[in-house]
Amino acid sequence: MSERDRKAVAVWLVIVCGLIFVMVVLGGVTRLTESGLSMTEWRPVTGWLPPLGQTAWQGAFDAYKDSPEFRKINFSMGLDDFKTIYWFEYSHRLLGRLIGIAFFVPFVWFLARGRLDASLTAKLAVIFVLGGLQGAVGWFMVASGLVDRPYVSQYRLALHLGLAVLIYALILLVALRLVVRPVYGIAEVAIDRLRCGSWWLVALIGLTMLAGAFVAGLDAGHAYNTFPLMDGRLVPQAYLDSRPWWINPFENIAAVQFDHRVLAVLTLAAVLAFAFWAQRFNLSRGSSAMIGALAAVVLAQFALGVATLLLFVPVWLGALHQAGALVLLTLTLLATQRLRRQLA
Repeated sequence: MSERDRKAVAVWLVIVCGLIFVMVVLGGVTRLTESGLSMTEWRPVTGWLPPLGQTAWQGAFDAYKDSPEFRKINFSMGLDDFKTIYWFEYSHRLLGRLIGIAFFVPFVWFLARGRLDASLTAKLAVIFVLGGLQGAVGWFMVASGLVDRPYVSQYRLALHLGLAVLIYALILLVALRLVVRPVYGIAEVAIDRLRCGSWWLVALIGLTMLAGAFVAGLDAGHAYNTFPLMDGRLVPQAYLDSRPWWINPFENIAAVQFDHRVLAVLTLAAVLAFAFWAQRFNLSRGSSAMIGALAAVVLAQFALGVATLLLFVPVWLGALHQAGALVLLTLTLLATQRLRRQLA
């Protein structure tokens, strides 16, 4: 690929990443406002338009009235209140469709003009398939809250968020690899160790985000709203209350929140340790600034997490916390591409 083609493809992919970033944050808002079960049908082809006219709105509301969420929780909700939660979920689904178009149309255009090599084409084709799968996983998640209980499965929520983050990371990595230059003037052993460390940070941040999905799925952020203690203890007394014991990290609110706290602290410590370690090497000014930004973002993200908990998860702060996690992941992925050998 020519340098011009590499830059053009990278710009396109970064734009798609920006849309996915908004999509993930909007998904968090949809969850925090408990709007995700307002649309009781999945129409991937014909679901572009919202209800048009009073009759259509009443039909959508009548369908919602048959859902467990309305019968057990929102039975006093009127049509105007229903419209509010409906628009959140509709916007989330519409943005997902727009992301599909924003990816597919330029992909076909670049491919038709011969501006993608075989390796890049294969990578992008796999990502496109994952994007289509994500739509099905989203409905798989919503459907879990339309049968008996008025809540989506925390397992399916974690799968939905995890796949979104994976797609975001893969697209960003492809884009960064096209344009980010490797470092110079550092011994191969040193750069290999730094890059290995940055990949471990990516894994830890991803695991922490998945743990956060379980917190969201169980509304665990509305319990134990103190820090650092939980119910007056460092480790909550109810940590192993569920049986069998191995389901506690996934279904016990006390365990789920505690595990997320522990992973958050580990992420904070690991990123700060990595930043301190990296400054020992002869990095360029740009690389040093990037790692300094990484340290600043992890401090801000940790503070956001604590504030979100102490304030009983206000929607705006919860959304900001989710956005912070993506910013942290983005900077760490940038480090993995910046910290590589010149000939890698």
